[in-house]
Amino acid sequence: MSIADPLAEAIGARRAEATGARRAEALGALLPPLLVAAERVAATVAQGVHGRRRVGQGDSFWQFRPFLPGDATNRIDWRQSGRSDRAFIRETEWEAAQTVALWRDGGETMRWRKGGPVEKGERAELLLLALAALLLRGGERVRLIGAEGPGVSGLDRIAELLARLPAGEGVPPEAKLPRHCQAVLIGDFLAPLETIQAAIGRMAAVPVRGHVLQVLDPAEALLPYEGRVRFEGMRREAGTLISRVEGVRAEYALRLAAQQDGLQAICRAAGWGFSVHRTDHPAEAALLGLYTALAPQAGRR
Repeated sequence: MSIADPLAEAIGARRAEATGARRAEALGALLPPLLVAAERVAATVAQGVHGRRRVGQGDSFWQFRPFLPGDATNRIDWRQSGRSDRAFIRETEWEAAQTVALWRDGGETMRWRKGGPVEKGERAELLLLALAALLLRGGERVRLIGAEGPGVSGLDRIAELLARLPAGEGVPPEAKLPRHCQAVLIGDFLAPLETIQAAIGRMAAVPVRGHVLQVLDPAEALLPYEGRVRFEGMRREAGTLISRVEGVRAEYALRLAAQQDGLQAICRAAGWGFSVHRTDHPAEAALLGLYTALAPQAGRR
């Protein structure tokens, strides 16, 4: 190995560090409006959901329901039953908070925007913060994958930690997560399927259950270009010149579909959910999908 090799590595590391610092500063400057937007999106979705309350051991009253065969008679609420000709059970709300670990891809490919109103990374951060706001309102614990320490209780703190996270390489880093917690991963997931499978497999083995949301720019989803176009890579890959883009659109669609089918299969094997969101579609729809995807698992401990 030549002397130039470690020197080049050191220079590359310095450049990556500087780039990460600039991106953190840029995100930090956007945090106040981003938090406002996240709260607005979360408030809109909160009006249409009933939260993550569920039956369990606790002191907080949730609901009365009719007595059913198999219920223990000592669970009958005689005061409520005395007001009717039916027996009723008094149910309480489960008070053990669920930990939800969140991650967004902050890599170079997430900074790309052509057909959508915002960059993929900006939409991913908005969805992460809005989902955190909804979860915190529901009394859940939230933590960021890649940030040290336990879960946090304030949206401002989550936003602060988010600004400090490294960019990442298309998949979440290895992290120590609580057993039986849930995870939500938001990114474009255009990395090799083997890399994605290894990352999700590590988390599923803990075990952790969760959901993957693929965020795409509409130009990535549709390849709407015509004629002669030169495509440049965002990770210093060599550019590709295509003389007639419309001639490769069908093949491109097949490859994108194969990537999404592979992601779906990886998630299904891990017991996870998978969905796709385009940046030209409302953020509220994606947030509602994420929030409700977590709900069926909420009662499992």
